[in-house]
Amino acid sequence: MILRRRGLAPTIVPPISLVLATWSDEYVAGLNAARPREAPASQAATDGLHHWLDLFVAATSRAVTDAQSYGQRVREVQATWRDRLGRVRADSAAALLIEALPGAPVVTVQSAAALIGRSEQAVNEAIARLADAGVMKQTTVGRRNRAFEARELIDAFTDLERQLASPEGTRRSAPGRRVPRKGRGLRRGQ
Repeated sequence: MILRRRGLAPTIVPPISLVLATWSDEYVAGLNAARPREAPASQAATDGLHHWLDLFVAATSRAVTDAQSYGQRVREVQATWRDRLGRVRADSAAALLIEALPGAPVVTVQSAAALIGRSEQAVNEAIARLADAGVMKQTTVGRRNRAFEARELIDAFTDLERQLASPEGTRRSAPGRRVPRKGRGLRRGQ
């Protein structure tokens, strides 16, 4: 929030806190090192502050890199969806939903209509088309309270969270803290 308030990250805040949570031992050690036990101008206090800043810069860099790879993956998913759909008008409800789904991967007809500024009828038709193309899937049964999810986006976000939880920062190494697994629920190290 500080980064957003100060205008340093006006649209997106990189997931720095998730990296620091993964590096919890280093994080606590960095905070302790930055707390001066000697005179604030001493070499030990300066070294401790530098240690903390180095850790924060490394976490920020990693968070930005991982967020950029997630953004690229989202763009690839959206391109795949467009290929599956075939021709759609640029201002159609289906095209607008493809653009909006990364910010809201689970929607109802009503919430999607509000999100893209189209009628519920147009959105209902777009969701049906997206479902036929495998972009969205109904997650609840019944005429009321139907919800639809873009599973590929949820999986991409889960992969990002798992990547951020890996001390090495790769999707192949086991997470060092509890994270969602693909599907449902939390697991450690899967």
